[in-house]
Amino acid sequence: MLDLMLVDGTGTATSLSQQMSVTRQAVAKHLVVLDRAGLVRSAPAGRERRYRVDDAQLARAVGQLTEVGAAWDARLRRIKQIAETIQRSE
Repeated sequence: MLDLMLVDGTGTATSLSQQMSVTRQAVAKHLVVLDRAGLVRSAPAGRERRYRVDDAQLARAVGQLTEVGAAWDARLRRIKQIAETIQRSE
């Protein structure tokens, strides 16, 4: 959904659901969650709401996820080193 909005610039629940294999209601619920998380912003557009991605907030989220991923990669490398050390000592 975020990818579609990044390509098109904005989207409504109706326009996005037409490009996906989910219902308009499901898209609308996801958009509400993304709005609460601050990843998208909405504005009234007739009977619907038009959503656009908040680029700054998305960049912050990507940065945080990158940090978490790097931390887990380091932990897994350490676990692998320990396992290899145990295996060599047996």
